[in-house]
This record gives sequence, C-alpha cells and structure tokens, in this order.
Amino acid sequence: MSKIINLRIAKKQKSRADKQKQAAQNRIKFGRTKGQVEQIKQLEKKTQQLLDGHQLDTD
Repeated sequence: MSKIINLRIAKKQKSRADKQKQAAQNRIKFGRTKGQVEQIKQLEKKTQQLLDGHQLDTD
C-alpha cells in the first residue's frame, strides 16, 4: 500500500522549501559580511566629516 499524504500540507511544505532556497540565493547575491558593513560605515563617517569641515559658517 502506498502512503496517504495530505496534499494541502505537501503544497505548503514545498512552498516553504522553495522560499528557503530563494532566500539562500538572495543572501549570497545581496548579502554583505560584517567587515564590509563596518568598512562602509567608516567610509560614510569619514566622508561626512570631510563635508562638514568644508562647510562655511554664515552667522
């Protein structure tokens, strides 16, 4: 005899598996490491300080 399966549950399980697979691909494609995020933050901070240093005060 074959095993009885609930098609509704099987459909949900397949959907979850597909979403997890897509999420893993997106993490690889768009994800950044912690070091890269820190490097970007430091660069933005340095750029902002440079711009603030060149700002003219018109008091």
